[in-house]
Amino acid sequence: MREVTPELIVDGAVPLHPAISPDGRHVAWTVTPMGRAREHPAGAIWVAATDGGTPPRRLTSGAAYDVLPRWAEDPGLLFFLSDRTRRGTAQLHRIRLDGGAAEALTAWESGISGFLPPAGGRLVAVVAADEPDVEDERRRAAEGDDAIVWGERPSRARLRLLDLATGELDLVAGLGDRHVAELAQRPDGGPLAVLARPSSGLDPVADGSELWLVDLETGKATRLGRTAPEASSPVWWRADDGWHLGYLAQTPPGPVGGRAVFDLIVGEAGEHRNLTLGVGEADEHRNLTLGMDVCPTALAQVAEGPPLALFAEGLDSAMYRLDPREGRFRRMSPVAGWAGALTASRTGEAVAALVSTSYEPVNVHAGPLAGPLARLSDTRPELREVRWGVRERLSYRARDGLGLDGLVILPAGKGREDGPFPLGTLVPGGPYARHADQFTLGAIPSGQWLATAGFAVFLPNPRGGEGHGHAFASAVAGAVGQDEWADIVSGIDLLVADGVADPDRLGIGGWSHGGFMAAWAVGQTGRFKAALMGAGISDWGMLVATGEAGVLEAGLGGSCGWEGPGPHPHDRVSPISYASRVRTPVLILHGEDDTNVPVGQAVYFHRALRRFGVEHEFVVYPREGHVIRERGHQLDVLRRTRAWFARWLGPTGSG
Repeated sequence: MREVTPELIVDGAVPLHPAISPDGRHVAWTVTPMGRAREHPAGAIWVAATDGGTPPRRLTSGAAYDVLPRWAEDPGLLFFLSDRTRRGTAQLHRIRLDGGAAEALTAWESGISGFLPPAGGRLVAVVAADEPDVEDERRRAAEGDDAIVWGERPSRARLRLLDLATGELDLVAGLGDRHVAELAQRPDGGPLAVLARPSSGLDPVADGSELWLVDLETGKATRLGRTAPEASSPVWWRADDGWHLGYLAQTPPGPVGGRAVFDLIVGEAGEHRNLTLGVGEADEHRNLTLGMDVCPTALAQVAEGPPLALFAEGLDSAMYRLDPREGRFRRMSPVAGWAGALTASRTGEAVAALVSTSYEPVNVHAGPLAGPLARLSDTRPELREVRWGVRERLSYRARDGLGLDGLVILPAGKGREDGPFPLGTLVPGGPYARHADQFTLGAIPSGQWLATAGFAVFLPNPRGGEGHGHAFASAVAGAVGQDEWADIVSGIDLLVADGVADPDRLGIGGWSHGGFMAAWAVGQTGRFKAALMGAGISDWGMLVATGEAGVLEAGLGGSCGWEGPGPHPHDRVSPISYASRVRTPVLILHGEDDTNVPVGQAVYFHRALRRFGVEHEFVVYPREGHVIRERGHQLDVLRRTRAWFARWLGPTGSG
């Protein structure tokens, strides 16, 4: 059997961006290394027959960053982005499946960030930032003027139309100064739906996402109004009452309650009849997933029918199709484990997605909508040479009787009869995330990474996460660390009672919201012998003030610091308020350039632990954001976290 090393994990490949051809016969996708070893990432485009009749083949070399394949109406032609001309600056390319070199279609100085192949006609919708003002940059450099003025010279991506016949790239001026986030063309070749925002990032004070229509022939832009918070994935479909636009978004006021699918009716001329929601103009967008006990995770437009969707169902996933007459999603087929990035053929009868199951890493799967889906890619065959820890599904009750699920991974080569074991509890992020029954091996500390070192691993799904409907997800609104913490403790108690976990060798950790829960845990109890706070929150009020989501985080913490002199509700749910109680050794890891949870959150907790003499390590990774991407840093995270738990939880043999 093969040994699991940090290098084995981070030197593997990851599939991304599956796209099924309009006729449903082929699937294209991107393959990239898990860890970025050089300044610029690399990626290659692969393609395979949907029925698996021919083996996958690499369409581009992977020497540059070739990503985001999308099909033309001609099923033999593929568009994609690549920085092969100048590393770090992507341009639009196209290539034929039957051979030949890729053709560059743009040479835009600022690069291309998104595109949509033409649905008939010759125009490609392209998303690109304005080209730099070279003279102004030279003047500023000469004067030493590098002042950053809020709202001045913002970085925004704009919609442009590329004429394939002439190569001209013309700006769609009607959208004004808005940042273009996503596009979806009406399947009959009609107007383009544009999801636009005030700036390239989330607005930290008020979400200003809007939907617009753009006539590709005239360039005329028509505003449809505001969306629900954090909107994404616009899709079209036709019903008896006309054309509809749907999208994924957080249920207002966000980010609590999880995602839903919203809908508005769009007339032929761009007028719209809104149907009830809760924030300004989006008040009247209909929630198509209201009352469901599952959660939407992805939408896929279908040219000749209603859209498809992926839903999280407990520890598994499922494909659904919208019933336009009922305005409800109907379950079509189950997908074991985790699924994402759904893509559909012209009729919707053939689909492809990324799928991971208990012992199989993420790969591209395809097949009929009625299922089952078959694996097309095989990006990590070397992992079949490893003996992994046995995964078991858990179903149990919270203290208040709420039904919960989760997973436990036993140490590799061990059974329950060999316990009790040192237990590492890894809390999911979000909080609107979950542990699906998927293969867990990654650069962020993962279940199998600890299981192959002799630890049992508990993967809890406390309330606040996806997979059980809106009420389950919204239960943490303004009350993070309360009932969700009790849910985690109930699962640990179950594993101790069952003889799986050694009560004297318990550890806890996680990343993002999981890092918050680890910091919270050590301020509430002394049961844990070690903790990992990865990119975690220590102060919810400070996160509202400095994090990229801004006031949206107040939905979790319960308040903002500018709401009077306090005390504030968010103080009661912030780990920093309980730092004087901490006695557990804590490993703090954080990316220096994290804008989601800024590194100041880690600095604050670090200083508090120093003040109270708590054993801890504080590690900051330069150039990293909320996710650690550089190979060297990923290796360090894996080595450091396993060594930390081994140090404090003791020997990892049986009993």
